[in-house]
Amino acid sequence: MQYLCIGVDESADDIIQHINDELKKIKNKIEYTVKEVNSDNSTSIICSIVEDKSVNEKSAHSYNVLMLHVANALADFIIGHYEEKLITRIINSNYCYFNSVERKEILGIALRIIKNEDKNFLNSLFQIRRRNVIIRKLLDYFESSNSLILDGFVNFRLKDYIKDLEEIVEKAVDEFLMEREYREFIRLLKYFVEIQDPKVEVIHVVVGFESKYILLDENKNEITRDCIQEFIDEISEGEINYDDLLVSSLITMAPRKIVLHSSGLFRNKELLETIKNVFPGRVILCNGCESCMAAVTKGEDKKQV
Repeated sequence: MQYLCIGVDESADDIIQHINDELKKIKNKIEYTVKEVNSDNSTSIICSIVEDKSVNEKSAHSYNVLMLHVANALADFIIGHYEEKLITRIINSNYCYFNSVERKEILGIALRIIKNEDKNFLNSLFQIRRRNVIIRKLLDYFESSNSLILDGFVNFRLKDYIKDLEEIVEKAVDEFLMEREYREFIRLLKYFVEIQDPKVEVIHVVVGFESKYILLDENKNEITRDCIQEFIDEISEGEINYDDLLVSSLITMAPRKIVLHSSGLFRNKELLETIKNVFPGRVILCNGCESCMAAVTKGEDKKQV
């Protein structure tokens, strides 16, 4: 009898469900059985071909089909059952200098990357590659042995897969450090705003040409030059970053209220979040006044040129 024997832990029911769900795809092509066997405090899952002794060639083909689909089922189970545990182990082992709260945050970032919650194309390819690595390792193993202990296989036979997870964790750590640096930067900017008295009550920000910004006071009088002149004098024309100029100007003026007109025209969406984070409770997004309409009209005119 041709069969595969998979030694498992307390998750036998889940694995059997994965295997049965996968084998349903070929139920009209081969005859098979899947059963759980318990002995000496161990549990095994036996997946076997119901052989037709008169057709050995067909039996060999059926066994190869069984191997492929069981490998697919086990790969899905490993990803769903082991992946988070492996990532946690990597973080605790390789990045023990972070405290428990930080390690938990790194885990969250790693899981977000690995589940491709941001719908990133490269991450989608990476997901497919990881699964294929597991399937290939399982098939290679089944070529030489029909008996597999799942825990041991994951821990000792999937080095390439675990290396991929280590790279994901490394990427998550880099992202965590950047986010932490950003939060510290925002906290510092908020402190600068809080320690000074407002120089104006309201500043209106309108998107101008070439990602430049127009600043207006509460009476809609332009004050752009007054706000940015001291910064312009210190930098050359080629080095001007108008996003940075806007943030610096707002921090210097420390207005009680900031009205951002036609926020949809802001090319740098992170800039909007930065302004809202530095000036919590002070920012109003306006998308319907005359200033907004003027900005939109200028933007459309620019597209037509």
